[in-house]
Amino acid sequence: MNIKTDISTDAVLTADTHLIQSFADLNLLKQDGARTVIVGAEGAMVRDSEGNELIDGIGGLWCSNVGHGRREIIDAITKQLNELDFYSTFYNFTHPTAAALAEKLAELAPGQLNKVYFGNSGSVANDSAVRILHHYNNRLGRPKKKKILSRIGAYHGSTHLAIAMTTPAYSVGWDHVEGLVHHLKSPHYWREGDGMTEAEFCDALVEDLKDTIERLGAENIAAFVAEPIQGAGGVVVPPEGYHARMAKVCSDNDIKYIADEVVTAFGRLGHFFASQDVFGHTPDIINTAKGLTSGYQPLSATIVSDEIHEVISRPGGMFLHGMTYSGHPAAAAAGLANIALMEKEQIPEKARVTGKLFENTLRGLADLDIVGEVRGSHFMMGVEFVRDKETRESFAPEDAIGLKLARAAQKRGLIARPLGNILILSPTLILTEGQIGQIGDILRESITDVSRNL
Repeated sequence: MNIKTDISTDAVLTADTHLIQSFADLNLLKQDGARTVIVGAEGAMVRDSEGNELIDGIGGLWCSNVGHGRREIIDAITKQLNELDFYSTFYNFTHPTAAALAEKLAELAPGQLNKVYFGNSGSVANDSAVRILHHYNNRLGRPKKKKILSRIGAYHGSTHLAIAMTTPAYSVGWDHVEGLVHHLKSPHYWREGDGMTEAEFCDALVEDLKDTIERLGAENIAAFVAEPIQGAGGVVVPPEGYHARMAKVCSDNDIKYIADEVVTAFGRLGHFFASQDVFGHTPDIINTAKGLTSGYQPLSATIVSDEIHEVISRPGGMFLHGMTYSGHPAAAAAGLANIALMEKEQIPEKARVTGKLFENTLRGLADLDIVGEVRGSHFMMGVEFVRDKETRESFAPEDAIGLKLARAAQKRGLIARPLGNILILSPTLILTEGQIGQIGDILRESITDVSRNL
């Protein structure tokens, strides 16, 4: 990695005392050695301010799909800024780059998902979907049809509405919208199956949806929102057939299905979108962000069906929703260049092969004593650690097992994301076979090392 820096770690950390990090224990960050300064990146690697090269095992944050330092995207952003640095898409205004990206997303999305609203984060995309559906039902004369069904273990963002749709564990000590969102049972078979077969567990989840609809009244429910694979809730893959069956129940009750593909889209599971190609159903709305630009610019998209758009675009109403930077020219240019690069290099297709190798490499860790479950798919994986493999007893929070393992891995050259008793791996999609093997070796060494001191 040819990155030269003259950045003083101490200078950055002094300045960083003014920065509020996301999802961090701000008190712990006051301690020496608690923060890592990343100063450069190239391909699947990043470099810290001490000169250490690290495999970016979390892909920035689920998002660096095509890898770091891709000139094709950087040059497209620069070219766009030289041509048109900014103009909004409010009122009657548009510009060529936002229009072209919307057209491309409509081409890639399944079914009749042909209308695109741009935002700047996954949280905004999910908020926008709910606001659009609330307005949709108002236009249809159904002002009570507003409730949202989500799930235990879900993560849909951290804005005030999105956090209400997120699993309650992320709201401890914080407020969120009350009464709007109702959480269905977790689809985590390993933890929640309770002696059932996977098929029986899926039946129970579908019945939970039906019971909730009966209890709340379909006339009061606007939508069910679900990630194809739950991400920040622990990388939970639902039982086979789950999404198609849940979608059928929703359709039978005139409840819209929102697929939160903020993480799963743009190659992470081997396809541009996972809902239809992997899980066999076409939602009414797909929300995406992260891999849409591979993190080179902040951009999200709420992609809605023609039917929804037809209602909200009827005469006699206004679309009173907007973000200043919606469809920002530079962000849209990044999205177009990112997609073009993925198509040219067939990154989603290759990820079906290398992603499965990555998945199987991590599954090979299951023989270690404290590894309870290795779960996920392709380049979206989680490893859960347990004190007792037979009883699946979890480590106590004060054991900080995930944090200890993440630190051990980082010392060996790998960034992994700790989440309680889980390590999350969501690397770039361009890993070589050698880098995949290296990740497996580092994790095995780190787990073995930490286990000795438990």
